[in-house]
Amino acid sequence: MVLYSADLQVLLLERADAPDFWQSVTGSKDTPDEPLRHTACREVAEETGIVVGMAGVAHAQLRDWNLRNVYEIYPVWRHRYAPGITHNTEHVFGLCVPRQVPIVLAPREHVQQVWLPWREAADRCFSPSNAEAVLQLPRLAPSRHTR
Repeated sequence: MVLYSADLQVLLLERADAPDFWQSVTGSKDTPDEPLRHTACREVAEETGIVVGMAGVAHAQLRDWNLRNVYEIYPVWRHRYAPGITHNTEHVFGLCVPRQVPIVLAPREHVQQVWLPWREAADRCFSPSNAEAVLQLPRLAPSRHTR
């Protein structure tokens, strides 16, 4: 999930369990049949306190970017998955939010936040697929006149 502002600043979060590991909001389905859009909304709320549908964050601002990445799960995090699972499919969404929206981090997951211009944000992302998603922002974000 790439959270960004109208002026293409990107919200990055630093993981609590990995210093200097900066990323966008990430997460997994709670159940195999959970709709991806629901997963995206739930993860944003859990990790940032931002609720899609709250003032300034319309449901229409959440967009499936129709990008899929299959990647190998880092061995350090494989314990979070069922035995034998070594790869994950990432579905990329974008959500435009006002930069002044209050961010409430989940302290067990993230220790700090930063808004950065999209190119700087891509450079700071630890994950190559996350960096690539951020680099797609100017192409995939709705034009300013539709916001």
